[in-house]
Amino acid sequence: MSRVGALRRLAAHEARWLAGLVWWVARRRIGVAADERPLAYAAGQAANIYGLTFVCLVETVAVGVLLADHPVPHAVMLVLDVYTVLMMLGFQAAAVTRPHVLGAESLLLRDGARMEIRIPLERIASVRHDLRVSEKREEGTLVMAVGGQTSVTVVLAEPVVAVRLLGRREVVRTVRFHADDARGAVAAVRAASGESAAVRQG
Repeated sequence: MSRVGALRRLAAHEARWLAGLVWWVARRRIGVAADERPLAYAAGQAANIYGLTFVCLVETVAVGVLLADHPVPHAVMLVLDVYTVLMMLGFQAAAVTRPHVLGAESLLLRDGARMEIRIPLERIASVRHDLRVSEKREEGTLVMAVGGQTSVTVVLAEPVVAVRLLGRREVVRTVRFHADDARGAVAAVRAASGESAAVRQG
């Protein structure tokens, strides 16, 4: 991908997490229809995000005191620090407002504002609760970890294509993702997959 294309995708990513802050305040979710089931995953990273945000706030105050007699550097650092705090909160807001979504025909998996992949239910061969922490990357496997862990593994009967943040495409045959209620998510996907198969056969 060209540099211009990469910059455009980064700008779109930034716009998504900024929009997520607005939707978070409004207590609304993005892209979840009334007949679809959201599968939350944000709780898995909340402690880390809020901890880092607190550290950033402390740093902002400390730098403000140190640069109090230097107006220009103080202003520059203040802008950077405020942006960093907003970005950290934006990452959490994106995860809250963009949950995984289970519909009648597909399972939409999201990684906050960074990426998403839609899996037709007919392509799901199996789904299971499978807690893993900091695993090695495998070819054909997409890992969408939260807080360094995944808790659900989906094996596909037919591959799908995942598009990374900067536009890189890869063929995926197994997806590992995190859900706050992993066992509930597995049961829901199994039920939806079974209903989808019954409709196709009928």
